[in-house]
Amino acid sequence: MSLLRSWFGGPSAAAETAHINRRRAELAKAGALGSNVVASSNPLREAFRNSKDLAETVAIVAVVAARTVGMEMFDVQLQGALALGRGRVAEMQTGEGKTLACTPAVAWYAREGRGVHVMTVNDYLARRDAKWMGAIYESLGLTVGCIQQTMSADERRHAYACDITYATANEIGFDFLRDQLALRLEDQVHRPFQAAVIDEADSILIDEARIPLVLAGGEEDEEALARRADPLVRRFRRGLDFTLDEYGRNIALTDAGAHAAESYFRIGNLYAERNLAAYTAVHNAIHAHALLRRDVDYVVKDRAIESVDQFKGRIAPDRRWPAGLHTAIEAKEGLPFRKQGRVLASITLQNLVALYPQACGMTGTAATQADQFRRFYGMDVAVIPTNRPLIRVDEADAVFPTKRDKEETVIEEIGAVHATGQPILVGTASVEESERLSARLTGIPHAVLNARNEEEEAGIVARAGERGVVTISTNMAGRGVDIRLGEGVADLGGLYVIGMNRHESRRIDHQLRGRSGRQGDPGRSRFFVSMEDQLMVQYGVDHPEHRHDAESIQRLVEGQNLEIRLFLNKYESVMEGQRQRIQERRQAILRSDGPELERLVALRTIDDLWSVYLETVTELRAGIHWQGYTGHDPLYAYLTKVDVLYRELDEQIEPETAARLEAARASGIDPSQRGATWTYLTTDMPFGDYTERVIRGLTRKVAKRQLWG
Repeated sequence: MSLLRSWFGGPSAAAETAHINRRRAELAKAGALGSNVVASSNPLREAFRNSKDLAETVAIVAVVAARTVGMEMFDVQLQGALALGRGRVAEMQTGEGKTLACTPAVAWYAREGRGVHVMTVNDYLARRDAKWMGAIYESLGLTVGCIQQTMSADERRHAYACDITYATANEIGFDFLRDQLALRLEDQVHRPFQAAVIDEADSILIDEARIPLVLAGGEEDEEALARRADPLVRRFRRGLDFTLDEYGRNIALTDAGAHAAESYFRIGNLYAERNLAAYTAVHNAIHAHALLRRDVDYVVKDRAIESVDQFKGRIAPDRRWPAGLHTAIEAKEGLPFRKQGRVLASITLQNLVALYPQACGMTGTAATQADQFRRFYGMDVAVIPTNRPLIRVDEADAVFPTKRDKEETVIEEIGAVHATGQPILVGTASVEESERLSARLTGIPHAVLNARNEEEEAGIVARAGERGVVTISTNMAGRGVDIRLGEGVADLGGLYVIGMNRHESRRIDHQLRGRSGRQGDPGRSRFFVSMEDQLMVQYGVDHPEHRHDAESIQRLVEGQNLEIRLFLNKYESVMEGQRQRIQERRQAILRSDGPELERLVALRTIDDLWSVYLETVTELRAGIHWQGYTGHDPLYAYLTKVDVLYRELDEQIEPETAARLEAARASGIDPSQRGATWTYLTTDMPFGDYTERVIRGLTRKVAKRQLWG
């Protein structure tokens, strides 16, 4: 089966679309709707309830959409709806009407009454789309709910009980985690998952797929070690105390650095298991100073560290690095330490989506990641053509020897084009780069859009297509943005998009290009690349034959990243299987008829032991790469140890529950009292960028000293 199913010009797609249009005409002509499309006796509502055919449902919903929200569905939107209804990822370009296109598929999945979650990327879109498209669903007899971050548990439960629920993937996931710790059945807000329709699927299923959602509570003090390690590492020198590999990603302590740490902390072998906490604190401090850059990876805002999403260039709310690393960054910047707490439950978006029996998605860029969609989610990609021909001119890359040469040429280019009145959107890789370019762009009025001023995003984007406007932006303007051309701009050639860098993923570049040329508008795009750009420096060494061809390097890097993800998936799948087994056991207790007290003690015991288990496994992951230095297989060592730890956990539950129950009866302790909990995301994946870097470099590393002592 082909990974890509292109609908353009396909005889089956054309025939199916023609059939749907004939059926639409019949339904409308027959007066099936009457004058009141919401009436319970409406024939179309009955036709929908009785429909067993996807194409018939698409035709019905298309007619209802025209009557309720005044929007006629184009053929390409019908094709998108068919793709979604068949469990695929529909690639539809910006401005092609994905919000409307998904409604027939959402209705199709909702017809059985078991619930459909429409996942969006923020609360605003969830609220907007639920209200905007709600009239279509309600006229079909379906109920519509919406989840917002500030809602109470009762409001959430009501929204999830609807036939269709709009919500961010994060809110759905956090509610799922809270349900996992519920002490009473009535405290849970979700019902069993049935179907998910995912907007911006590449963001949720690829970019953020392995970012864990975390439910935390209690106290966890990592301040002391972080404060102690920071002054030591400030004195470290690259090449003498630590090294970075050719990618500039993998840190390794030298003998001198390790000895300095041993002397500083007054311990023996830094690599001994008993000294793992000190080793981790030193490594996190080096990571914070050597690999994470202010105004690139994070910004300091209101005396706090705010992570910058590498794909969107915007601040990622409530997202942190793993606790020790986040604390190390706070120590580096001299900021107050933020309470981290103990992890009580966690799940990645990839594993969350896997819980749905049916799932599909839509996005503007999916084709380049077709292999990942198929391998991890079993979804084919359907490339839907644009409603009007794409006439944007995508020029060949301009390549320069140095960044300075590149930036000077870009400044000259902006000046020359600006003189014609054509609007320009410049895409940069970081806050730092956007502000550096802005400082050099003297004499030309322009707006800067980055993580520092994202509150002004709507206003800046609204003007970006007007005559003579120059906008400098990070990747944050590359998603969910519809830049409309001002008067007379089409005659000037439309919006000119300039890319200052090639990203590791071609998809991110395509998102930037896609800001121009929407719905048949004219447009132009070009990337300006230097041999000093991060992509070329990091990967050009390994691929000298492609050193001057950024897109070829991108293809190779995408392949490497896929292999890494497949490898790490082997680690993560074990933990996910264990989580599911623990939850099955917990849910059985929650549903049992035993005394209230016994159930509460059993549930709290499982929760506490699972939290300790997560902490133990986290420490194991942090040090498992050492096995590679000693000639052992890290994956085998990890799987073996985790299996032993889980068996110990399983065997510990019953005796620990009995002991706690006896204590509770004797002392009158109320086990239903739980301390405060809170949710957040971690910036790194479960194994973090560090483990990825180790996996990249293990085969090239040779141990210089005995690591186990």
